[in-house]
Amino acid sequence: MNVDIAARVHGDALARGVLRRYGEHLPLTPDMPLISLGEGDTPLVRSTSIERDVGCAELYFKLESCNPTGSFKDRGMVVAVAKAIGDGATALMCASTGNTSASAAAYGARYGLGVYVIVPDGKIARGKLAQGSVHGAEIIAVDGNFDVALGMARAITSRHPIALVNSVNPFRIEGQKTAAFEIADALGEAPDVLAIPVGNAGNITAYWRGFIEYQRLERTTRRPRMLGFQAAGAAPLVSGEPVADPQTVASAIRIGNPASWTSAVEARDASGGGIGAVTDDEILSAYDRLAREEGIFCEPASAACVAGMLKRAAAGESFAGQVVVCVITGSGLKDPETALRAEPAIHRVPAEFEAIEREMGWA
Repeated sequence: MNVDIAARVHGDALARGVLRRYGEHLPLTPDMPLISLGEGDTPLVRSTSIERDVGCAELYFKLESCNPTGSFKDRGMVVAVAKAIGDGATALMCASTGNTSASAAAYGARYGLGVYVIVPDGKIARGKLAQGSVHGAEIIAVDGNFDVALGMARAITSRHPIALVNSVNPFRIEGQKTAAFEIADALGEAPDVLAIPVGNAGNITAYWRGFIEYQRLERTTRRPRMLGFQAAGAAPLVSGEPVADPQTVASAIRIGNPASWTSAVEARDASGGGIGAVTDDEILSAYDRLAREEGIFCEPASAACVAGMLKRAAAGESFAGQVVVCVITGSGLKDPETALRAEPAIHRVPAEFEAIEREMGWA
């Protein structure tokens, strides 16, 4: 490890983070520094409204939006970056629809690493683009979708000493599995159902791995049924074939050929679960309900799993007596355009008490 990075890591001595809390379950080596931005330990919040419509005994939201850069990506990124530093890398690269780039850029900035991000031109939410930019990443936009961008990133990192930190990096999956540990630790058992958005399919892969490992260690007695949800316009795992031109308002899961396709199908089948599709209208309805009824402001992709659970329940599937966890993968601040898709209802009145009270209906 070079002197500059060593000095930066020393400042993390009091931080806990994923590497310290779950290091015994991670493939750490002596060369990997215990870096952290304070990732992990995110809240598990019980539903006050949507639970009734799902019809389960208990419904929880795992708020991965509370990670340092506002998404679940930080869990895996911290492990991948620690590995990159341990290997002597001085630069990182990723293809991204936004969250991965924000996470890579933040950890790169903290530990003095160059960061190069390849994004599909015009197909990334501005909030996510802003994060990568403000952290100093070099952003390269290509004419094509995420799958094209990932192909470019793989080719470039194979030719240069730059660490690829997409979820094809196995250390990313290792870090992301710690969310499953946290859920089981909080509940005292694995849930009956884990509902999760599916894009590149690394996260459903990681959660399933985490639940398997905890059961083998006898920390839990069971594994959940894994229910993944894709957007209808980007649902290759549902149709069984790649989607050449994926389209959805949920930009984080706008992926036509998931890198973790095989392992996602394995998680689905081994758990007795399923992977289904939800329309953009269903996603946006769940997105609005989460904000207005549960106080949870998430990016559209996060709402896909809630939309999927509501859809399955409305179709007659019973979740009676079951504990369900929906993974809220990213913050709504990632995609302000969606939140402002309709002009906000602003009531303009004079700066007078009586005028405000009349507008409120309290006069």
